[in-house]
Order: sequence, then structure tokens, then C-alpha cells
Amino acid sequence: MDRLDREILRLLQNDATLSVSDIAEQIGLSSTPCWRRIQNLEKLGIIKKRVALLDAEKLNLGMTVFVQVKAAQHDINWLGRFAEYAAGIEEIVEFYRMSGEYDYMLKVVVADMKAFDVFYKRLVGGIELSDVTSSFAMEQIKYTTALAI
Repeated sequence: MDRLDREILRLLQNDATLSVSDIAEQIGLSSTPCWRRIQNLEKLGIIKKRVALLDAEKLNLGMTVFVQVKAAQHDINWLGRFAEYAAGIEEIVEFYRMSGEYDYMLKVVVADMKAFDVFYKRLVGGIELSDVTSSFAMEQIKYTTALAI
């Protein structure tokens, strides 16, 4: 990956709706080689997909909660069941296996406390967990999907 590929990625991270010709013009290439580079970045899996970022507040999804979970069991079968179960809950927008005191971290986006309570009951009712704790985000200070490349 060279400087031009990085520039393409930087541009696409900021606006995935840019046309190939717009990108090519901004990086100093003609459209065909620029298009080939984008295709190659997709083929290599560097560009995973292109999406629209939505405004959670405007969609009445103004509460972000970080949920930490301790596993009920520490084996691959339980992890598989938990991962499959959590993947099916649309309010979970991010899911990580962690080091430290808690085994998993979930980022959950819901409308309000009542919606979180419904989510929480579904989470703890669907699979055996050892411990669950939640922290509510009071203010979003920085949010980006753009990676430093």
C-alpha cells in the first residue's frame, strides 16, 4: 500500500459517496487506475464495506451504554453461544472480548432508560452470565469511524 492508496482511503473514510473521478482528481490520477486501486483495496479486505452513518439523536436513540459482562463459564462453547446470542441483539452495536476484570464489553445504543431496561432483561434472560455492570455515557466528546492511516 502506497501514498496514493492511503489518500484514497482517507478520502473514502470521510465521504464514501465520492465518485471515482472526484477521488482520482484529488489524488492526481486518472479514473481507471484510481478505480483499479479501489477495487484492489476492496479485494484485499482493506475496504470492508461502505455505509451511511446515521444520527442516533435524530432517530430517538440518544442513550449510549457500555455494558461489561463476566462470563458464566470460561470455555469456547459458552463464548460461541454468547457471541451468537449477542450478535442477534440489534441494540448492541459493538462487542469486544476484553482483558481485565470483565470478560466482555458491549456498546449498546437505545432510546432511553425504559428501552435499556427491556434490552437488559433480554440480555440476562437469554444466557447465563456471572456479572453485568452498565455505565451510561453522559456526553459524546469524540466519535469517528475514520482510522489514522
